[in-house]
Amino acid sequence: MIRDCGTDGDKASHRDGDREVLTVTSPHSEQTIARVAVAGADDVDRAVAAARAAVDTGPWSRTTPAERIEVIRRLAEVYGTRRGEMAELISAEIGAPISFAQRAQVGLPTMMMGAFCDVASNFAWTETRSGFFGSDVHIQKDPVGVVAAIVPWNMPQFLIVTKLVPALLAGCSVVLKPAPESPLNALLLAEMLEEIGLPPGVVSVVPGGVATGAHLVGHPGVDKVSFTGSSAAGRAVAAAAAANLTKVSLELGGKSAAIVLDDADPLQVAAAVRSASLSNSGQICNALTRVVVPSHLHDAVVDALADEMTSLVVGDPADPATQIGPLVSQRQQRRVLDYIGIGSDAGAKLVVGGTELPDGLDSGWYVRPTLFANGDNAMRIAREEIFGPVLTVIPYRDEEDAVAIANDSDYGLAGSVFTADPERGTAIASRIRTGTVGVNQGYPMDPFAPFGGVKDSGYGRELGREGIEGYLDTKSIAVAAQK
Repeated sequence: MIRDCGTDGDKASHRDGDREVLTVTSPHSEQTIARVAVAGADDVDRAVAAARAAVDTGPWSRTTPAERIEVIRRLAEVYGTRRGEMAELISAEIGAPISFAQRAQVGLPTMMMGAFCDVASNFAWTETRSGFFGSDVHIQKDPVGVVAAIVPWNMPQFLIVTKLVPALLAGCSVVLKPAPESPLNALLLAEMLEEIGLPPGVVSVVPGGVATGAHLVGHPGVDKVSFTGSSAAGRAVAAAAAANLTKVSLELGGKSAAIVLDDADPLQVAAAVRSASLSNSGQICNALTRVVVPSHLHDAVVDALADEMTSLVVGDPADPATQIGPLVSQRQQRRVLDYIGIGSDAGAKLVVGGTELPDGLDSGWYVRPTLFANGDNAMRIAREEIFGPVLTVIPYRDEEDAVAIANDSDYGLAGSVFTADPERGTAIASRIRTGTVGVNQGYPMDPFAPFGGVKDSGYGRELGREGIEGYLDTKSIAVAAQK
């Protein structure tokens, strides 16, 4: 890694002598904080070859589930000793408020490691069935092989851990490509993996951009691609992997709806939506960005949301008091500001926020928390993923209309229902075409429950038992009955 104190206006890659490098820039100060060598095609080839050897002939292929669980528990111990360092690094790379980085960016991965070990400890790795023809059939779960794990920048460690840990517990090897905006935290994790004595080739980190990812996804030595990112990129990943019939799981974008029923408390709704939608400056895939409310509660919910959003502290992510930091890049800032303009032009009522920069901030890629009222589900701000601190309130006539609005989306990742009657809320939740739904909360990402989407939000599931099953193949061994 080449550290530098120069200035750069955005995340970028360029050549430094014979080696292409990524420039990592602070979203707050707009100063360069590091330069990282890009993994070229030859580097990816070597990483895949080492991963192939690790699962085909190396010691990793001979480990038992219990031994792999012990490896992850050792990793969790080491991770715990470096939580502060990891949180500060992520905050510097992507602009996440340090309080959120400590609690979620690092706290959640630590919790997930233990939870996955608990799941693996109770997992049915083998099973024997009585076959139809009288023979016993032994069902065996085998590692899928070499996994290419590709993660975005918004929740880098959480997304790495939800791929890396179940893949390792399944007995796979992993080639990890972090986002070009946030490679530093992945390299710190690599140091921890080296510290616990993981065998060579089991995990490799290949920083880079589109070219690095494309070479990895299309590599014939890869058995599965696990990708989290935009829906457009997910389509490209699926198409490239199809050439080799490589297995793929995709966790993609979202435009999740929070349905507010007529018996819900607007103040409680506003507090829950703020937490579920504006954490990490709104840069979360399962954010509740469409707030669907009964017409007679529209103004009360808007007022409650406006109070919550104007109370948020926007500023330096290193300040423990900060609740909203900058967006990850200047490109992302421009994109979100463009959407705010699009919403105003379409006739949605701008209640708080807007395109002006927050007070007192003369540098950094900031956007004020923004709320639109009287939205229509046909508007672009209600249909397209903005990935920033922007919410749209949409009125509805009755429950049938509310469900229709929630389902009228290309996405289907998450959602919520708010009501004084949990049974009623659960009945409504069962009708929403999405992978996950919370009742009276944003979806909590329970480590024992599967997470994933439908429609343009992708396919495959992470977390829970299903999170491990996604890295396993099923083998049937039929034993002839003795005569």
